[in-house]
Amino acid sequence: MSEWLSAFGTGGLPGEPSLMEDAHMMDDTDLAGPLIYCFIFGMILLLAGKSQFGYVYGVGLMGVILIYLLLNLMSEGGIDASRVSSVLGYCLLPLCLLSAINVFVRLDGWFGSIISPLFILWCSTSASGIFVSILGMHNQRVLVAYPVGLFYACFALLSVFDVGAK
Repeated sequence: MSEWLSAFGTGGLPGEPSLMEDAHMMDDTDLAGPLIYCFIFGMILLLAGKSQFGYVYGVGLMGVILIYLLLNLMSEGGIDASRVSSVLGYCLLPLCLLSAINVFVRLDGWFGSIISPLFILWCSTSASGIFVSILGMHNQRVLVAYPVGLFYACFALLSVFDVGAK
């Protein structure tokens, strides 16, 4: 009975490793979820009056390529591009929430200056934690989080400002 109740709690089962400590958590990667999140991000931006699908996919593609190269230079084992795109895409979800907030509240003022870095920090902490766990680079988390944070900052800038405004 206690094992059944522990499934609904945060403690987990006895002897079970946490998700962030499991090195095999990204063995089965998919690209459908990250593409859907990019599409949702672009659609919510469109609801806010910003048609920026080209920027979303362009920044996403270039960011995945550059972070893939950087992680392979930093780690001994290396990582494949599908895992990099899967992690970066799934960790884009908080920025989808930020762009949804932008539909109702303008973020180019003081409110956006406060809330946008929090969402960037949320995304970069999640993604860097997964990368560090997969690659076993436990003492290099800040070095991984910095370029990942810059990647997500580009998406946050797309949410906050209107790039194509004239």
